[in-house]
Amino acid sequence: MPEQSTSTNPVLEHFRQLVGTNFSQHSPSPLGRWLDCTIIAAERGMLEVAMIIRPELLNPAGTFHGGAIAALMDDVIGATIFMLGKKNFFTSVNLVVDYFAVAKKDEKIIAQTAIVKEGSTIINAQCEVWNADKSKLLARGTSNLMKIGTER
Repeated sequence: MPEQSTSTNPVLEHFRQLVGTNFSQHSPSPLGRWLDCTIIAAERGMLEVAMIIRPELLNPAGTFHGGAIAALMDDVIGATIFMLGKKNFFTSVNLVVDYFAVAKKDEKIIAQTAIVKEGSTIINAQCEVWNADKSKLLARGTSNLMKIGTER
């Protein structure tokens, strides 16, 4: 499918209109709705969201659970791929996460994605999770996503 321009990509335009709003009311992903993020920025190949770390996202040590970070990354990367406006869905082949620092309950975190390589069958993307002022990188993940036969 040829690349859609911004003016003809209704999915990207929809995400842009949601900037500043809570994504839990608009996400097509049940996990995305549960994560309860606010969209900060949406551009082709990039999505930035913020969320507050709730008690159910903590590990026994009282810090942001690594599995919750990975779930956040996977969901936000998926939304970034969705915003490309491609004809088919893409599914995760892998997700590799490196953890660098911790965050605690009630802290605001920022997740920002970027498309690294956009192929017709495989797309490579990354996601970084930061503290609120982006002075501390909490985690960085990369993922390969593969086109599946299911059309949107």
